[in-house]
Amino acid sequence: MEKDTIIKLNKRFEEYAYEQDGIEYWLARELQELLGYTDWRNFTNAINKAKESCESTGEAVSDHFVDVNKMVKIGSGAERKKEDIMLTRYACYLIAQNGDPKKEQIAFAQSYFAIQTRKQELLEERILLMERLEAREKLAATETELSKNIFERGVDNRGFAKIRSMGDWALFGGLNTSAMKRKLGIKENRPLADFLPTITITAKQLATEITNFNVQKNDVLGESKITDEHVKNNKDVRGLLGKSGIVPEELPAEEDIKKMERRVKSLDREIAKKNLKEADSKQRDHKA
Repeated sequence: MEKDTIIKLNKRFEEYAYEQDGIEYWLARELQELLGYTDWRNFTNAINKAKESCESTGEAVSDHFVDVNKMVKIGSGAERKKEDIMLTRYACYLIAQNGDPKKEQIAFAQSYFAIQTRKQELLEERILLMERLEAREKLAATETELSKNIFERGVDNRGFAKIRSMGDWALFGGLNTSAMKRKLGIKENRPLADFLPTITITAKQLATEITNFNVQKNDVLGESKITDEHVKNNKDVRGLLGKSGIVPEELPAEEDIKKMERRVKSLDREIAKKNLKEADSKQRDHKA
């Protein structure tokens, strides 16, 4: 996600935040717009899932989802009641978690509502972490699909490993999977993709997706022909990167994605606990 986009979305989400008795909240009708939902009925489905998630944590749903009515003009000076819901930051976080992270607004919201502080750099850091994790999951799914496709075309697991290694050879300018692991100091028993930057993971995924498509479309059979197809696609993707001055094999290794995944999950648990404690504290202070 571009930095300008993060700044723009951050400003927009801030503009829709309210505060009452020291508790920060958003209105569901406005959050619907912020998250890009066009239909209120569909959005209420996301809200109901979030309520279930809230209840499963042992929290009182009524503390985070408060039904309200507001008067709206309907023409000729007349007004009517319209249902709405006051949502705490934690409620908004749960709603965002039940959304589609492929949508830019939802991907942003998942980090925005997770982070208690509003420091721009923390938002940017978490969004970048999530983008890398999502890219890796997408690559894994695409490679699994390719493995199934080529197995049906007479290629076993060993043959698939060779095809993937030759794809890396084409993408990394003559360095196959093992050679790239040595170059980046990665243990032989670990997946190369777990240490690649997001741009390279995405490149591998694109090349694999094209191979998948062409193998099925053209009914490509046998290890040799599928290897040729995969090498061609990786060379093409390497060419695209080169036009932007990106040389995949020269990019440094990044943090082990498994460690990063554990850190993000741990951080999210801590954030959720802090949000709940703060909300409970503010509610107790208000009652006192």
